[in-house]
Amino acid sequence: MIFITAKFSVLPEHADNWPDISRAFTDATRAEGGCLWFDWSRSLDDPTEYVLVEAFRDGDAGAAHVGSDHFKAAQATLPDYLAQTPRIVNFEVPGTEWSELGELRVTR
Repeated sequence: MIFITAKFSVLPEHADNWPDISRAFTDATRAEGGCLWFDWSRSLDDPTEYVLVEAFRDGDAGAAHVGSDHFKAAQATLPDYLAQTPRIVNFEVPGTEWSELGELRVTR
């Protein structure tokens, strides 16, 4: 799978509304056949920072995502709400699911 984590620094005046601002892009991406997950989290330390954790089945699914109309629309609209260019880590890893964190195994 293609595993991606990206940090988005949102302008302070838009930070509380970021989930709504990015909703159409999020919903359309989650509906892609090759999307395994596309999940936003807000930083506990910086209320203007959102972290996106996303995964796609393979390189073809990732390419389809980047070539989609909703990706192009996001490229045209989302930067207006950002304080800086998002930072990204992108890797190809084996599998298509989350693995257990065995060091914190829940036994109840």
